[in-house]
Order: sequence, then C-alpha cells, then structure tokens
Amino acid sequence: MTPAPVSTVDDLMSLLAACEDAWDMPDRSGDPVDILDHDRQCAEILRRDFPSDEELQVAGLVHDIGHVLVPGDDAGHGIHGGNAVRPLLGTRVARLVELHVVAKRYLAATDSAHAAALSPSSQRTLIAQGGPMTPDEIAAFEADPDFTAAVALRRADDAGKIIGLTVQPLSTWRPVVERVASAH
Repeated sequence: MTPAPVSTVDDLMSLLAACEDAWDMPDRSGDPVDILDHDRQCAEILRRDFPSDEELQVAGLVHDIGHVLVPGDDAGHGIHGGNAVRPLLGTRVARLVELHVVAKRYLAATDSAHAAALSPSSQRTLIAQGGPMTPDEIAAFEADPDFTAAVALRRADDAGKIIGLTVQPLSTWRPVVERVASAH
C-alpha cells in the first residue's frame, strides 16, 4: 500500500492531529507515549539542539506519521512517511524521515551504550528493520550528506518518549511547517 502524498499544510496538520492516541504498535506494546506526543517531544529536542535547522525540526515532527499511514509496517514506516511528505516539505525532510530507521541500525552497530539504552520496543523492531549495520553499510551511511542530521534525528527520536512531559501544542509548529513548505 502506498499512501497518498500530503499536499497542503492543512492536510499535514490534520494528519499530525490524527496521531493523538495513535500508537507505533497496534497493541500499544511499543513506545510509552502516543505518536503525536512522541513527535512533538522529538521536534522540541531538535529545536533546542539545532535552532537554525527548521527542516530537521520538521523532520522530527513528522518522522513517525508512517505508523498512521500504514499501520503495522514498522520496518517501512520511515519510507511511507518520507514519501508522503516529499511533495510538500522537500527532499531533505523526506530523506531524514526515511533515514531515522537507518540511523537506528547505525547506532545499534556503532554505539554500544546507545544500543543498550534502546527501549524494549526499539530493540524488538530493530530486527525487522534489518538489525545492526554491517561494516560496509556503516561506511556508506557515514558518507551520506544527511548522515549527521539523520543521527541527530535518531537520538532525539530515542529521547522523546517521556510520559507526561509538557510540550508545546501542535499549533505552535504550524508557522515552522509553513516556512519549510514554502521553501519547496
């Protein structure tokens, strides 16, 4: 199943709003917060750490929409999300959404402390996503021009799973999304 592309900021904001009380695993055995809360936590971490990179922040905001677009396809959720936002948000945002799963595989192979700190859900889904990278895959990923941003997104993704953390409402992200969309 190929989800339809998101063509307007209104449509994207509606899709993000639909992520409230939607979960990465249908049986809620995955992340401890819903997708909307998780995506906003991730985006806020990226806004704090990379205040001048709005494309990276927006990639954090939308990185898990693939779970809503194609429920149950954990291995493909990055690709589904990236394909859906590419026409509206551009190639870089779409690639970062796609690469957040790849970066998980990279960190699992190269950072033993990070790998040990993965949530039980992330540890479980890592296998379906291809497992830790091989040395050749590591070298290829490190040569990718979006490598640094993709790893930053992944680290924010892993950190943005705090139950009860107060984050800004979704509406505060609209101007940022509009700026990124208007640049494409």
